[in-house]
Amino acid sequence: MRKLIVAALLLGAAQAQAQTTLTVITHDSFDVDKKLVAQFEAQNRAKVRFVKGGDAGELLNRLILTRRAPIADVVYGLDNSLLARAQQMNLLQPYRSPALGKVPAGYRLDDAGLLNTVDYGYVALNYDRAYFQKAGLALPKSLDDLKKPEYARLTVVSSPATSSPGLAFLLATVNHYGEAGAWQWWKTARAGGLKVVRGWSDAYYKDFTRAGGKSPIVLSYASSPAAEVFYADNYDPAKLPAQAPTANLLLPGSTWLQLEGVGVLKGAKQPALARKFVDFMLSPAVQADIPTRMWIYPAVSGTKLDPVFRFAQQPDPAPVKASVTANPQRLVDAWVQNVLRSR
Repeated sequence: MRKLIVAALLLGAAQAQAQTTLTVITHDSFDVDKKLVAQFEAQNRAKVRFVKGGDAGELLNRLILTRRAPIADVVYGLDNSLLARAQQMNLLQPYRSPALGKVPAGYRLDDAGLLNTVDYGYVALNYDRAYFQKAGLALPKSLDDLKKPEYARLTVVSSPATSSPGLAFLLATVNHYGEAGAWQWWKTARAGGLKVVRGWSDAYYKDFTRAGGKSPIVLSYASSPAAEVFYADNYDPAKLPAQAPTANLLLPGSTWLQLEGVGVLKGAKQPALARKFVDFMLSPAVQADIPTRMWIYPAVSGTKLDPVFRFAQQPDPAPVKASVTANPQRLVDAWVQNVLRSR
């Protein structure tokens, strides 16, 4: 009898633990201080389990494939270029965090709360200063310049089909040139040597010359030069260098404002706890933590930034035509057909 009681207690404890496990799926670049996560767990008597879902485009595809049996309660990392597709596939349930009131209206993904904006950044081309100085090569001044072989062969971007920065760059080119003009730009650039890789990590950490690759121009973020300084040896915020080793190449029509959010998934096993996690991501402590971890700007107004952000830039992208964001998946499909499969 005693053994049966002990076994029952152990089973009950195991079930209780399973009921208080919150599963959060994120893109691969997600990073929040483990101490802050531990505080959330202690305050809510819960365990947070993180699942990396690949780049944001891959993350969305994974959520679509598992929507009938959701593999998480919360998703972080979908952005304004992916929200329409998430809505079409009915992946999210609305929850509007009270903290969203501290996010400027222009940065809110949607007022219903399908995605609560956590951060924003600017997808932009970066270049390796040392490479261009050593080569004595002038920088391209336009996207038309960039598609020429002398620059296209030096450039690596991530794929619009699997990467949110890649999709953002695709949308920027369509917004700049129109669809027909964008397909022609991409085909010319690829013929001239433009490299397209699966995700941002591959582009920046494998192909960029700063990482030992062969491409001195890379699709990244306007805050990436700040990250280069921050991660340099002996970083001291009181003794900043004159310039970063990389810089932004803000060619007209090439930048894109990216808004990333957190939301509760439909079919979440822990919806109440999921809503608390949404609030957690918009809390002052997390907002202050993420800029030097994920190299984006915090969405909540008034959040203090590390001095290294003097090397980041907040460009002013061109206004986006409504037709460009109405159905991004259609544009990805058209890009695959007109660019990847075109001969």
